Amino acid sequence: MTNEKPRVRFAPSPTGYLHVGGARTALFNLLFARNTGGTFLLRIEDTDVERNRPELVQGILDDLKWLGIHWDEGPYFQSERLDLYREAAQRLLVAGSAYPCFCAPSQYAGPEAREESEETEEEAAPMARQSCPCRHLSMADRESKIREGLPYAIRFHVPEEGSTSFQDEVFGQREVANSEIEDFVLLRSTGLPTYQLSVVVDDIAMGITHVVRGADHLSNTPKQVLLYRALGAKPPIFGHVPLILGPDRTRLSKRHGATSVGAYAEEGFLPEAFRNFLVLLGWSPGDDTELLDSDEMVRRFSLPSVSRTNAVFDRAKLEWFNVQYLQKLPIERLLPYVEKALRDAGIWREEWNGSERAWLARTVDLLRPRTRLLGDFATWARAFFTDDFDYDEAARAKFWKDERLPGMLEKLVTALEAAPEWDHDNCEKALRDLAAAEGVKAGLLINATRVAIVGRAVAPPLFETMVVLGRERVLRRIRQALPAIATQ
Repeated sequence: MTNEKPRVRFAPSPTGYLHVGGARTALFNLLFARNTGGTFLLRIEDTDVERNRPELVQGILDDLKWLGIHWDEGPYFQSERLDLYREAAQRLLVAGSAYPCFCAPSQYAGPEAREESEETEEEAAPMARQSCPCRHLSMADRESKIREGLPYAIRFHVPEEGSTSFQDEVFGQREVANSEIEDFVLLRSTGLPTYQLSVVVDDIAMGITHVVRGADHLSNTPKQVLLYRALGAKPPIFGHVPLILGPDRTRLSKRHGATSVGAYAEEGFLPEAFRNFLVLLGWSPGDDTELLDSDEMVRRFSLPSVSRTNAVFDRAKLEWFNVQYLQKLPIERLLPYVEKALRDAGIWREEWNGSERAWLARTVDLLRPRTRLLGDFATWARAFFTDDFDYDEAARAKFWKDERLPGMLEKLVTALEAAPEWDHDNCEKALRDLAAAEGVKAGLLINATRVAIVGRAVAPPLFETMVVLGRERVLRRIRQALPAIATQ
């Protein structure tokens, strides 16, 4: 470890949405930078012109921001730095660390075609050494082919003897025989760099001191170490974090459900909950603590405490975290998320950001112990925010079948109208006194009234619900429900 302040980066490729594995890698980089007083960079690796989808860049940025991952520098775009990569490849060529390869693109695109971006969590298969006949061409033959105008790539000249080693902060000392490393391509005949070249050139130019990335990149590291040395640079410190697997212990994919961060945001997960869940996939704070706010994550995080064992993505555990945060977040931090959910459902009212803010806070606080996702506020809890709701058919069939209910509910409306104050105790007294006078159990009226005023059998306690909805709305809804009850 040097005395310089660490500089780390997250470098997604806009070939897909921000993947769960990539988000976890970004989070680990951020926590490491914050824990050590370092700098966190964002770099967009967009040189793969065939697979890139430029419209996804903003989505990646938005998902990172939603998750609370904010970078100190960037975003830098590799597509704006192509001259740097070409210049580096030429320097290696002149120094004899690389050679021109005149093979057809199909012959040199093999291993490189499987390169994955930083945002994936796919484990690459071992790459056997690829023998290139161009390695053994004489200087005269190379110059002759170049004069003929033959297109060529630039391929790295891997030493045939010895080995390449590096120290990994997670996996420890690693060593690979050079005979197992193919002469990998640096620059394609199109003039575009491969991942191996661009990532090393950028990490050198940006002063990256630590490379924290998925364990699927372990096979890339020996090649990059060779490149750093050939370019006269000291390799950074590496830390490869474990992969994220599905419940069946295979790599996380769409068959396990959503794999993009944006999909979970759309489902109604809180970013605080998702971040807390994510940080514990492959890292432990050292005890049984599960609920960690951002400051605590930063304080406790270190690379040596990252596990070597692959993590398992457990959706049920993620939902548990979401429930915890829905219940525990300060209400003012929760309200903006609820506002978005209600806006998306088309039932938001602007007065809830003004004169009725206190009412909104009280209502959300009543509802949140029974919510799992933010969307619940606009689905099963819809009747708390709008009069436009339906009666659940199963609840109607179960709780409106007593033929005495229409008459009793009319009397309940009269009793509630006469209540001296609209509060929990007076609402409860009016209902229970009526039940006693009618010779029925209070539960009959409680359940029937709940369905009448919120459309569902399951909701917060009735009398608390009545207080939140207010006298006028409760009485109106009971009256409106009477014809449907009479015909049930």
